[in-house]
Amino acid sequence: QSWAVVPDFTHHAHSASLSAVAVNNRYVVTGSRDETIQIYDMKKKIEHGALLQHNGTITCLEFYGTAHLLSGAEDGLICIWNTKRWECLKSIKAHKGHVTSLSIHPSGKLALSVGTDKTLRTWNLVEGRSAFIKNLKQNAHIIKWSPDGERYVTVITNKVDIYKLDTASITGTITTEKRISSLRFITDSVLAIAGDDEIVRFYSCDSQKCLCEFKAHENRIKDIYSFERERQHVIVTASSDGYIKMWNLDLNKIKDVPSLLCEVNTKARLTCLAVWLDQASEMKENSDKAATSSQGNEDEKSSIVRKNKFHCTDKSNKRAKRKRKITPEKQKLEAALQKKKKKWNSSA
Repeated sequence: QSWAVVPDFTHHAHSASLSAVAVNNRYVVTGSRDETIQIYDMKKKIEHGALLQHNGTITCLEFYGTAHLLSGAEDGLICIWNTKRWECLKSIKAHKGHVTSLSIHPSGKLALSVGTDKTLRTWNLVEGRSAFIKNLKQNAHIIKWSPDGERYVTVITNKVDIYKLDTASITGTITTEKRISSLRFITDSVLAIAGDDEIVRFYSCDSQKCLCEFKAHENRIKDIYSFERERQHVIVTASSDGYIKMWNLDLNKIKDVPSLLCEVNTKARLTCLAVWLDQASEMKENSDKAATSSQGNEDEKSSIVRKNKFHCTDKSNKRAKRKRKITPEKQKLEAALQKKKKKWNSSA
């Protein structure tokens, strides 16, 4: 089996290189060295606006569900955004230095952040305040919760420390030869790790042993992502060689090298990666398949189609209403964005 890659939406987003990207079911947000966060509505394939709260490079972005976005930057701030009106609900002075990484607990009640002040901080998102501070021996540049929220990991240069939530103590350490640039939980207990070489490695969090490794690129890997679609587990890798590759991973045969589904040469120096899944079209595709394979009568089939059409119309009406509401705000954002770009260009 192989997949085809086709360009769908291209936009010159920033006046400097991208440093972070995040997705939810509708939006893609990108952060940059130009100190701005750009928003893209992927259902309409349009630019949606910009967020200008931070002063300094945007270092991390993460959505929680459809309603909230968290951002961190070199100014030491973590901002909590409402994604309905794109308002900054709270701005927290999180670290004395830069915020290097943040991760939201699956429950949405807690977040973890690490920074250049050699601390790991736990945040109570319900009350928007600090809950716990742990001093680290060195600066960590990645932090990540497991999907079940039972453990979390920190990355310091080439070392992964695995923590248990209930004890907040290290249960194991994974060390690699090269600096780690990206890390992803494939399951609750399996980590995919990529770094300053061409190899992707899968590790067990329980035994800290390498389960599998394979050469994915010709140059160092900058980011790694994973998702499930149609019962298929897919790993996506992006490299400094300009290639994005998608791999089919069989979780029942985790020690086997994943098979290559497709690759594309972007001819760009890639820095970060995220995958936006068009869930609406996937649902439609699945319902179409069900309608085609069903041996039911025509009345049943037409009622499925009518339901699909109704839901689509309903969503487009909501989008139109939202668009009317935020037009004045977008105009203000655009004016502020131009000022920010002038400031960045003059200081560059």
